[in-house]
Amino acid sequence: MKQHELIRAALAGEATLVIKNAKVVNVFTGEILPGDVALYEDTIIGVGNYRCEQEIDAGGAYLCPGFIDGHVHIESSMVIPESFARVIMPHGTTTIIADPHEIANVAGAAGFRAMYKLTDDLPLRVLFMMPSCVPSTPFEHSGAELVAEDMEQFLRKSRVLGLGEVMDYVSTVNCSREMMDKLRLFEGRPIDGHAPLLSGRELNAYRVAGPSTDHECSNFEEVLEKLRTGMRILIRVGSAANGIEELLQKIVKAGLPTDNMFFCTDDKHLENIRAEGHINCIAALAVRCGIKPVEAVRMASYNAARAYGLRNIGAIAPGYKGDMVLFEDLKDFKVLQVFTRFGQPYDPNFTMAMPILPPAVYNSVRINPISPADLRLAAKEVMPVIGLVEGQLMTRHLERKVGRDGAGYFLPDETYSKLAVIERHHKRGCIGLGIVEGLHIKNGAIASTVAHDSHNLVIAGDNDRDMCMAAEALAECGGGFCVVSQGIVLARLPLPIGGLMTDAPVDDVLARQQALLSAAASIGCSGQSDPLVTLSFLALPVIPEIRLTDEGLFDVTNMRFIQ
Repeated sequence: MKQHELIRAALAGEATLVIKNAKVVNVFTGEILPGDVALYEDTIIGVGNYRCEQEIDAGGAYLCPGFIDGHVHIESSMVIPESFARVIMPHGTTTIIADPHEIANVAGAAGFRAMYKLTDDLPLRVLFMMPSCVPSTPFEHSGAELVAEDMEQFLRKSRVLGLGEVMDYVSTVNCSREMMDKLRLFEGRPIDGHAPLLSGRELNAYRVAGPSTDHECSNFEEVLEKLRTGMRILIRVGSAANGIEELLQKIVKAGLPTDNMFFCTDDKHLENIRAEGHINCIAALAVRCGIKPVEAVRMASYNAARAYGLRNIGAIAPGYKGDMVLFEDLKDFKVLQVFTRFGQPYDPNFTMAMPILPPAVYNSVRINPISPADLRLAAKEVMPVIGLVEGQLMTRHLERKVGRDGAGYFLPDETYSKLAVIERHHKRGCIGLGIVEGLHIKNGAIASTVAHDSHNLVIAGDNDRDMCMAAEALAECGGGFCVVSQGIVLARLPLPIGGLMTDAPVDDVLARQQALLSAAASIGCSGQSDPLVTLSFLALPVIPEIRLTDEGLFDVTNMRFIQ
C-alpha cells in the first residue's frame, strides 16, 4: 500500500474497518478515551468518531494495543509456529520476539531459515533475534555452528531485529574474537542480554559490549542495578520461571518507573497457556501486585516495541498497525476479541500451507547403532553423582557409594539411574556416561532429543537393554520423547522437525505428552517435577552444579570435566 493512499484515507476519514464504542487505552498519555478506531486496510488512520461499511461494536470494552512477548523460543512448545500461534493469539498476543537458538543448535543457518519460512504468512507477527551462542558452550557437540559470517546473510531480512541473548558473558567480557565479530555485526541494532546475577565491573563491561536487555533478573537489587546501567528488564513468567510476585511488589513499593520494563514468557508449556493465558496473565499479575492498569498495558505492548525499535506497533494511534485486543476489563485481562497484524479480527480457523523446509531439519537423529556394551560404566566404590533438586533445574554434585556388578561396572537401582548423552547430529560416536539420583526408574528408560542447548540424545534408565531400545525408537521417528519398559515402547512423542517440533495438531501433542507422563510414572518417575523436562536439562553445562554432556561428566561450578 502506498503512503499517499493512507494520507488521503486519513484526511477523508474513509476507513475499511471501524471498531465502535470502545474505551481506547492511550499508552502515550495514560488516558482511557471513549471513541471509535478507524483502520484503512492494516493501518490505523484515526481515533474519534467514524463510520464505514464494516463496523464492529466494542460495546464499551477496553481496546488495547496487541500484546507482545519480548523473548520466546517457539521450539520449546514442541509444535510448529502455526500451532503455537493458534494457542497464544486467543489470549491477546499479536507479536512475538523469537530467538530460534534451539533449532539453530541442531541445523544452524538452515534451521533459522526453516523458522523464518514457517512464520511468513501467519496472522501472528513473528520477529526474530539472531541466535548468538551456537553452540552454547565448547563442552559439548552441537549440530551446527553460527559464526558472524553465517549471520551476515540474514541482516537484510525484514523481520530480523538484532542479536539474540548473549549467554556467554565470559567470552563477551574477555573480548573473544568470535563474540566481538558477532557484536560488531549487530552494532546499532538491539542486542539481548542473558546475565543472571552479573554485577559490578563485570556488568559494566558486559553493557559496554552491547547487550541492552536482561530476562534473568531474580531479585529486586539485580533489577535496580541493571536499570541503573540503562538495561531494559523483561519480567518473565513461564512454566519454569514463576514466583515473580515479590519482585513486582518491590518495584511498586520503591516507585521505580516501568518505562524500561516489559513482559516475556521465554518458555511456557502449551497446556499452561491454555489454562492460564499468555502475556495477558502477566499483565493481570502485575495489576494484582500494584502496577497501574494502563502501566501494565504499556509493559505488555509499547515498552517492548520501543525496546526493539518497532515504530509502528505497540500503540493505538494514527500510523500504527491495526493489531489490537479487546478486553472485558483491565484487571483480569479477559480477551473478547483479537485483531491481527492484517487489521482484521482473528480467525481461529485460518489456514496456512506447510512450506517446504530444508532437508537439514529432518532426519536429524544420526547415530551409530547403540549396544549394551557401549553403555557400560566402570565404577569405583564411590562415584560422582548428579543429584536432582525437586522443583528446580539446579543439581547437586554428590559423592555416593553405588552398586557394581562382578566385572566392576555400575549397577543401577531405584535410587541411582544410569544417564547417557549420545551425540546425535553427525555420528561422531561420542557417548557421555554418568549416574543420576532422584529419577527412581525401575525396569525401564526414558529418552529425549530435546536436551538443552545442543540437543543431543539423552537417556536415563536402570538397564542397558531398554536404554538401547529408547535410542533406537527415537532414531526411527526422527527424535522426540519416549518411555520404554522391559523391551516395549510404552509411549512416544515423535518430533521429526529437528528432533524438537512436530506439525501434529496441538490436542494430539498434549495427549501424547500425557501418555508419556503416565508411562514415566509407571516405571517410577514421579514427583512434582515433569521427569521429561528434568531430563532435557541434565545435559546443559551452564546450570550448576554438575551435568553430563556427550563429552563426559562436567563440573559446572569449576568449569571442568570430572575424570
